[in-house]
Amino acid sequence: MEEVFVQSRRFFGLPLSEKMKLLRNVKHRGYTPLFDQVLDPANQIHGDDKEGYYIGVEVPEDDSGAQKPHFGPNLWPSEDILPRWRQAMEQFGSQALNVAKVVARIIALALDLEADFFDNSEILGEPIVTLRLLHYEGLVSNPSKGIDGAGAYSDFNFITLLATDDVPGLQICKNKDAKPPTWEYVQPMRGAFIVNLGDMLERWSNCIFRSTLHRVIGNGQDRYSIAFFLKPNHDCLIECLPTCASEENPPKFPPVQCQTYLSQRFKDTHADLTVYKREGA
Repeated sequence: MEEVFVQSRRFFGLPLSEKMKLLRNVKHRGYTPLFDQVLDPANQIHGDDKEGYYIGVEVPEDDSGAQKPHFGPNLWPSEDILPRWRQAMEQFGSQALNVAKVVARIIALALDLEADFFDNSEILGEPIVTLRLLHYEGLVSNPSKGIDGAGAYSDFNFITLLATDDVPGLQICKNKDAKPPTWEYVQPMRGAFIVNLGDMLERWSNCIFRSTLHRVIGNGQDRYSIAFFLKPNHDCLIECLPTCASEENPPKFPPVQCQTYLSQRFKDTHADLTVYKREGA
């Protein structure tokens, strides 16, 4: 984890011209510039005050699996510029996946399912996993005026493991249906993961587990975090689990395929790539 933080700072410390050479592609691999993502469009006046870097499941271009929307080759910085960068990210991603699967087993038991319910070939046989490095550039947020480090949102996926540096900024909402909601800070804890529950788990569990509404408030300090997102197989159907519904509590959400749901949520929250082509023209 510490090595990934070191390598993350090295990348984000590069000139913008170098980072833009690795601008994210249609598979959501690579660099996301400041304001690229708008997570709370109803309240934000512009995109999030953060830059990021997406790393996904590495699948060679000539592999048939690369045709899937969230699989494919990654964009890697040159070893001449950032030596050992790729190795650090791949090692961390592999270990984080093991941790996320342990969390999934705990969740399965809590829902009166077999411990390995999620960790089977139909759900997590070929999971869509994403490692995202994040850097908040020392700007000051003002949510009342629509200015956030990251707008209020819940993660799209199943489980998120989040590691942060020592700079506070993450806030969670425990009463997201209230108006107005109440926010509280999550204190940084070096070497630990914060576990965010995602929208897919809320749908699976029929709201027994609620996805975590959260945001990031900038306080003028540079802040770094590492997010590891776990999602099921592309063709996995996200629908109410048998232990989570009854005649008195019928399913609250229609079934949806994982890849369909993810593709729409990414489209809704990220800038169209043609924006950058116009800017570079």
